[in-house]
Amino acid sequence: MKHYVIVGASSGIGFELAKILSTSNNITALSRSEKDVNNLSNTTFYSLDISEENPNFPVLDKPIDGLIYCPGTINLKPFRSLRSEDYLNEWNINFLGAVKTIKHFLPQLQHAENSSIVLFSTVAVQTGMAFHASIAAAKGAVEGLTRSLAAEFAPKIRINAVAPSLTNTPLADKLINAEAKLKSAEDRHPLKKIGTPNDIANAVQYLLNANWVTGQIISVDGGMSALR
Repeated sequence: MKHYVIVGASSGIGFELAKILSTSNNITALSRSEKDVNNLSNTTFYSLDISEENPNFPVLDKPIDGLIYCPGTINLKPFRSLRSEDYLNEWNINFLGAVKTIKHFLPQLQHAENSSIVLFSTVAVQTGMAFHASIAAAKGAVEGLTRSLAAEFAPKIRINAVAPSLTNTPLADKLINAEAKLKSAEDRHPLKKIGTPNDIANAVQYLLNANWVTGQIISVDGGMSALR
């Protein structure tokens, strides 16, 4: 059985991925709250607040085949309304949290035979969208980190990122919590629907096992970034 570490595993995409992978792999699940994660088979839960300056990462003594960093933010505001604190919060959760996580678990990733890291960007990095300045800036840094570390860690460790569009998760609830909002969001996508956690989890699962793919940003966005 392989060993995967999922940060942000208690809800949304992280929890969906934990459900899929835990059926035949060992999972170390890290998140602020436990929720239903501990009910999954082959799963060990550790409480972790990635926003802390020095998160309480567990010390693991076995190799890690895959590390998935799922925490994210949705803070859509006009540029004139964004404060320095908004940019810092986006940076700390989306970028610096990923850096801290990778640095902590790098020795265990290096001890695995063919390990993989998957991070998360957003469609708003490559497709300019109004009110996305703070999140697009932070996720743009994630894309730069993905490519830089892919070059640095090759050939031992592969690293890629998934760039979703709007997905039906608790994080996005305020954007789709009314029928009119949901319909408007669906209509903006060429496929006329928003993503599901399973859509994104399947892409992550592919990247974990794609032995000849590294340094890539994979768009899973209902056609948003490519079609008009």
